[in-house]
Parts: sequence; structure tokens; C-alpha cells
Amino acid sequence: MKKRILLATALLGIMSLCVCSGASRVPDKDRSALVVWGGWEGHEPKQCVDIFAPWLESQGFTVEISHSLDAYLDLDKLKTLDLIVHIFTMSDIKPEQERNLEEAVKSGVGLAGWHGGLGDAHRSAVEYQFMVGGQWVAHPGGVIDYDVDITEPDDPITKGLRRRFHMKSEQYYMHVDPAVEVLATTTFAGRHASWIDGVVMPVVWKKLYGKGRVFYTSLGHVAADFDVPEAREIVKRGMLWAARVLGDDPPNMNIYAPLLKKK
Repeated sequence: MKKRILLATALLGIMSLCVCSGASRVPDKDRSALVVWGGWEGHEPKQCVDIFAPWLESQGFTVEISHSLDAYLDLDKLKTLDLIVHIFTMSDIKPEQERNLEEAVKSGVGLAGWHGGLGDAHRSAVEYQFMVGGQWVAHPGGVIDYDVDITEPDDPITKGLRRRFHMKSEQYYMHVDPAVEVLATTTFAGRHASWIDGVVMPVVWKKLYGKGRVFYTSLGHVAADFDVPEAREIVKRGMLWAARVLGDDPPNMNIYAPLLKKK
């Protein structure tokens, strides 16, 4: 009896650890993902693909990898996917490529990405930026030391992670859609641009675009940034969330609502 009690206690402890850490889980059905990478090579898109594409496969996804935006030309195929991971800093996107990507996400396909691969891509494509929920505009000081604060510790993307963790990378200053649900932020110290001292900037968010879930984090300037366990885990869970393996749809949000005066 004593051995059974000890065994049951150990099993409960393991289960609790998995729940608290928000550990990834294998999907309960076959799922498919398309990873499209390219653009500015300084963001090491291929090296980042090599981190996360095999991990998606380990989670039960069939993963197709493309080095061309022409992967977006077949809209019918795109609509069969569960997830698109877009890693294409700057660069031009052709109207049909952009339109099909957006239509696929509107139809319910998940979209995920990080740093400039999603948040500094196709600068002239305003509907694309509307879909993503934000656009990079500056990284004062370049690669610097800064902290990231998790603001929603109970969300499945951030649950169980350290509430504050350190990065040495680009601290992204972004123009952000007020309708996103912010999960983590960073605070600018003003050392490199005095007029933004104290500005709190979203680092991780999620949102809907049509029926599709969109996940974004500004972490991940280069592949080595994902040696920070929290940065890597946030991307893993964010991709699962976008693919509807994890969590619920975000609520209707307005991050500026506290500033609005009652009439």
C-alpha cells in the first residue's frame, strides 16, 4: 500500500510539473505546416528554420519548407494547412502572394513568426501589417542588454516561465495594433533615445485575423537568441497556439482602453 501511495504521489507530481510548465504536447490528429523563409540573411532565417522545423515534426506536424514566396501562389493548398510560419525579413511580396497568404489566414490557417521575419517583412504591404498586428520601426542601440517581463503568466504560451528574463539582442521598438493580446513586454531605459525613457513595449502578442490565429514575438534577432530557454519555449508554444493545438482564441482587446475617457 505504501509503495502504491508513493507511486501515485510521484505520478501526480510529474503531471503537475507538465501542467505548470505549459509543456508542449503532440497533436491528437495529423497536422501540416508550411515554413517560408528568406529575405535579409542577417536574421539567420535558415538557422532558425533548422531549430523549429524539426521540433514541429516531433510534435506530429508534416512540415514543408520553402525558400520562395511562390509557396503562397496555391490558395487551395494553403487553406488545407494548420500553420504557416513566415520568416522573410524586408523583401517585396507580390500582390497575389500577399493576397493568398492573407486569405488563407482569414479562412482559419494559423500564422506564426518572430522578430523581423514576421514583424519587419514587406514594409509597403499595409494589409500584411494589419494581419500581423505590428511593424518594427527601430532598435535603439542595436544589440543591447534588456529584460522581458511576462504580463500574462497564466496564458498557455507563457505559463510556468520566469516572470522576468534577460536578453542580449535587439530591443524592438514597434508600432502595435491596439487589438492584440499582449503576453510580454519590455521597458526602454532611454540610454540610446532619451525621449522613449520608460516606454513599455509589447514583445509577445497574439490576435485573430478573420478566423485565423496570429502569434508574434519580437525575440529572435539571430538563432543564438533562442539559446535563452524562455525565448525558445515561447516560440514553440506560440506555434502550437496558432495551429489550434493549444489554448483558446483571444478575447476582444483594446490595450489603450484604460486611456479612454468615459463620456
